[in-house]
Amino acid sequence: MFLPRKMIFMELTVFKDDMDAVLNFLGRKASIQFPQTDVVYESSEVTRIKEIIDRLCAAGEYLGIISKNTDFSKFNDDVLIPEKESEAKAVSLCSIIETLKEREYSVSNEKQRVRETINEAKAFSKMNVPFSDFEHLSYLTMRIGRLDPKALGQLRENMGNRAVIISLDDNDKILAASSKKGRFALDTQLKKAQFEPIEIPQKYLGIPAEILKSFIDQFFHLEKELEELKTEKAHLAKRCAMDLKRYITSWHIAMVIEEIKGRFTTTKNLFHFSGWTPADTSSMIVKGLNDLTSGRIAIQSYNPDEVPSIQSGKEKVPVAMKHNAFVKGFENVVFSYGAPLYGTVDPTVLVAFFFTVMFGIMFGDVGQGFVLFFLGVLIKNCKGKLSRLMKYSTPLVSVGISSMIMGLLAGSVFTNEKILIGPTRAVTQALLGYPKDRVLHILPLAEEGGSITKLLYFFGFTIAIGVVINSLGLIINIYNRCILKKYKTAFFSRTGLSGLLMFWYALFIVIRMLLGGKFETYDIAGLLIPLFLILFGPAIWGIITGEKPSRNEGGVFIFIMQGFVEILETVSGYFSNTISFVRVGAFALAHAVFSFIVFYFTDKMAQFGIGGTFLAAFIMVIGNAIIISLEGLIVTIQVIRLQYYEFFNKFFVDTGVEFAPFRINYKERS
Repeated sequence: MFLPRKMIFMELTVFKDDMDAVLNFLGRKASIQFPQTDVVYESSEVTRIKEIIDRLCAAGEYLGIISKNTDFSKFNDDVLIPEKESEAKAVSLCSIIETLKEREYSVSNEKQRVRETINEAKAFSKMNVPFSDFEHLSYLTMRIGRLDPKALGQLRENMGNRAVIISLDDNDKILAASSKKGRFALDTQLKKAQFEPIEIPQKYLGIPAEILKSFIDQFFHLEKELEELKTEKAHLAKRCAMDLKRYITSWHIAMVIEEIKGRFTTTKNLFHFSGWTPADTSSMIVKGLNDLTSGRIAIQSYNPDEVPSIQSGKEKVPVAMKHNAFVKGFENVVFSYGAPLYGTVDPTVLVAFFFTVMFGIMFGDVGQGFVLFFLGVLIKNCKGKLSRLMKYSTPLVSVGISSMIMGLLAGSVFTNEKILIGPTRAVTQALLGYPKDRVLHILPLAEEGGSITKLLYFFGFTIAIGVVINSLGLIINIYNRCILKKYKTAFFSRTGLSGLLMFWYALFIVIRMLLGGKFETYDIAGLLIPLFLILFGPAIWGIITGEKPSRNEGGVFIFIMQGFVEILETVSGYFSNTISFVRVGAFALAHAVFSFIVFYFTDKMAQFGIGGTFLAAFIMVIGNAIIISLEGLIVTIQVIRLQYYEFFNKFFVDTGVEFAPFRINYKERS
């Protein structure tokens, strides 16, 4: 609970044919961290997989199944590494979708061209402009000439709906029209039919109505065809949505695996790689890999002190925690400051406890605490983009419960101090033999006799919390220094045993004097001896171990000045670190004052009829909203600050490396 998980270093040798399955297994279990390397090879296989993924994603976007922002970092647990058959199926599906996309694109473009042709033809249809002038139109091409009537039917069949063929007054004269894009096809077919262009007489004016009607018919035909293609697209999307998503995620897994393979040493038939894994999962990993490969794998395990890179100090053993749901919710508070060194104390349990307690003290209200509790429960099962909020669920639930407990003691529900008076009197009557309106009086009201004294006791209680936290920080530091075999700083430093003894003896003097005692002569020795050990600790350690102390180049005067500064920093540091926890009581008092103000105005407004009731409700809602949002944020910052500056800085001298295993993120089944 108070130490990180024991780690071991594993070296694995795997046949190439088994490598994909092995990495898929390790990625799914997320139990091994590979050493960092600057050498990464992107093979042609990675490029090929990326091309397949790009085709699949383009197909999915066209069908509306996925978007460009779709997150593929997590995969369904039934998705497997793609095999050769699945690749063929994926490529075949892409081809079908791409063909449909090309057809829709072609018909859509043709429809747009026909629309533009119609608009241009309509503009000139009623103008008395010589026919020859229409050669300059942007979207319409027309030809007039002679054609053997026997060839007319074949010409119309060859051109289909790409052109309009109209017979003019004379039996052998025709007018042919098409869009500008189709003019080359029209001229080719006219040439094959032995079409003879003639000079266009001046009597031909405007654009014949038959041409306009033909293009309008063609437009509606294309529009119908486009609707049919959209229907086919919708049916195809519905039919292949699951397969397409599975193919995309499957190939993403393949790319993750292929990219990680580029970091490993390889021979013709084997891969050789290594990594860190928690000792409590190593047997499961070894058994799983042996079963997966039918024994075709070589695995060698080492303790951290047997690894050359650890012995030389070039690498740090990664730190992995193992906590219950409550403590795990506060891991981010620790890792935001830094990971503890491997083998040293894991402070997360203490952080979780003191964070919850101090927040509750500073934010005591049943109703407001319930809001935080409810928010924590609400975001526990967030999905999509909101899933990132899930890590705040446990802390919100914890501090919500803590705030509700403090609220019960202080008798406050959404700043209302009257609701709990009846129940509190009944409980205190049964337990104490006399009734009390509230168990804890934080706000020093005039009508509450002796409340100022009780408030001072409350501040003393918060200072006592500071004493406990400071002491635990020093004890953790002493333990950590001993584990790391840094005995000199463990015993002879202001954050070591000497500093702890001085701190505790100073507290002993203060407590004795508060209880009516007085400062004694021997107290001077009790304070000076630890300070002497802090000042001359290096020299004393040198005598004990035979080590030659480092030379002080500044001489005796510099040594004395450094010692004086060290003593001053030690005394002032312990004093400020302890008094700093008065802020817990101060913020609790500030919260009580703000709540009292909201309740006072709410209570006064409620006395002025219906209008006053509505105004009172408004004040209560807005006041509580401000307290929850603004004070909640401030209290959170203060709790974190106390953890970091009064607790962590006593033992977080060196930081470790957080365990970051190779992971293929599989979604948990709901």
